[in-house]
Amino acid sequence: MEGASQGMTRKKITRILFAIIILFTLSSFYYLPYYVSKPGIAKELAPIIEVKNGYGENGSFMLTTVRMGKANIYTYTIAKMSKYHEIYKEKEVRRENETDEEYSVRQLQLMASSKQNAVEVAYNKAGIPVNYQFNGVYVLNVVPDMPAYQVLQAGDRIFKLDGQEFQSSSEFMNYVSGKEAGDQIKLTYERKKKVKEADIEVAKFKDPEQEGKVGIGIGLVDDKELIVDPEVVINTEEIGGPSAGFMFSLEIYNQLIKEDLTKGYEIAGTGTISPDGTVGKIGGIEQKIIAADKAGAEYFLAPNENGAKDSNYQNAVKTADDIGTEMKIIPVDTFDGAIEILESLAHK
Repeated sequence: MEGASQGMTRKKITRILFAIIILFTLSSFYYLPYYVSKPGIAKELAPIIEVKNGYGENGSFMLTTVRMGKANIYTYTIAKMSKYHEIYKEKEVRRENETDEEYSVRQLQLMASSKQNAVEVAYNKAGIPVNYQFNGVYVLNVVPDMPAYQVLQAGDRIFKLDGQEFQSSSEFMNYVSGKEAGDQIKLTYERKKKVKEADIEVAKFKDPEQEGKVGIGIGLVDDKELIVDPEVVINTEEIGGPSAGFMFSLEIYNQLIKEDLTKGYEIAGTGTISPDGTVGKIGGIEQKIIAADKAGAEYFLAPNENGAKDSNYQNAVKTADDIGTEMKIIPVDTFDGAIEILESLAHK
């Protein structure tokens, strides 16, 4: 009897454990209206960026990332208990009515734009001409209950309007807004390397902020190609967002000039880059400091935001002190200012 009782107990424990495993597995697929971010990686840029016949370097420039994903019960709980995991409400990350696909496309387009800005800034600084080839516009998102919603998808590239090519997104929008509600326009667009055509009706926007305006209901961004000599290739794979732009510009410029700005050091950093060379604020600076420290970076370039009280730089310094890193945090406001700082470093 005692053996039978022990057998029943083991079976009961097994069932309970099995039920817990099933519950845990199912809960991992139930997403909450939150996003969780945590420290990502610091990645050397030289293998990612190649200027044809460009100069090498003794040290390295590194981009830094955060890992961001939808929160389930498990990741939300872990984030609550982890100091450098951050929880964001869905509306702080995603636009209203933005789908998963539209969010992904927007992040990749932000990355594409940051790469173009980085190339423009670096080549201009090196005194090398930059030319452009306009290829159309990319669809970032489609507005529900507007005519384009049944036809277009995020990521489509529109390159003809009523059979005619156009030279900017502004030209596209001006043409469409000049139509009357009910008019038809023909779009020629590319989706997954297949060319398609569609007649879409122009309609009045239902959004009160767009009252009196007409359109087809898409958010868009220019698809333009920068033409430079020597050529530059930036392979970011599926990395999204604009926050690596500044570090891209440093790596590109360093391959264009004979002097090695790394001076033999491991230099990480972050920040957006504008065409005029302004280094802009990014999210997740604390997590990027942790990623850079783990990768052995000796310097970290952080957006200074012109000395703002709660700037990326100030928060980077706090995090560096908190984790006890020997990595030196350097404030930067502009690309030119960063170059001056790097030029002043002693060779390692």
